[in-house]
Amino acid sequence: MQLAILLYDRFTPLDAVGPFELLSRLPGTETVLVAEEAGPVRNDQDNLSLVAERSLAEVPAPDIVLVPGGTGTRRVVENTAVLDWLRTADSTSTWTTSVCTGSLILAGAGLLKGRRATSHWLALDELVAYGARPAEERVVVDGKYVTAAGVSSGIDMALHLLGRISGDAAAQTIQLLTEYDPQPPYDAGSPAKAPEDIVAPWRDQGEWILHGGS
Repeated sequence: MQLAILLYDRFTPLDAVGPFELLSRLPGTETVLVAEEAGPVRNDQDNLSLVAERSLAEVPAPDIVLVPGGTGTRRVVENTAVLDWLRTADSTSTWTTSVCTGSLILAGAGLLKGRRATSHWLALDELVAYGARPAEERVVVDGKYVTAAGVSSGIDMALHLLGRISGDAAAQTIQLLTEYDPQPPYDAGSPAKAPEDIVAPWRDQGEWILHGGS
């Protein structure tokens, strides 16, 4: 089974690396980082690079497609080469997945029309323009499409996927081995829970932040 994780300029590292850490532990899984061209790809803070081992052309038919979010999302949604690759890969994939604003890229490729999907809470409404049905949930499964909300939810999404692919016991084993047992000191991980005086300023400048000020 081949898992292809798409990288693009200004992606969010945890969106890619969180699911990578769990899904790559599945026996028989080949995990490949791909980009339009092979080589280093910079993250959304321009202070880290991950190396895409292969170009999109070299990975035409992965079993699982994973698209992270990031401030580069808007540019990718306008990138014909990436969107064409996603459509081709999706035509034969078993699972097509995203984390955070990666769902906007899937939606921009026309893959989420009429489907329920989630994204970062600041970007959720943008799915409507692409014909998707926004869902305020941490992980949404609609057929073979699995979308996760903001950054950290990619780990939850990976566990959902592990359970569906290899069963509950395998998913629970990997959860145990990675010691994924979150116990945050604050209960402010969603706009429904965080204090309004913290949420409001981010709503005001949300699009600017998500798309890197472009």
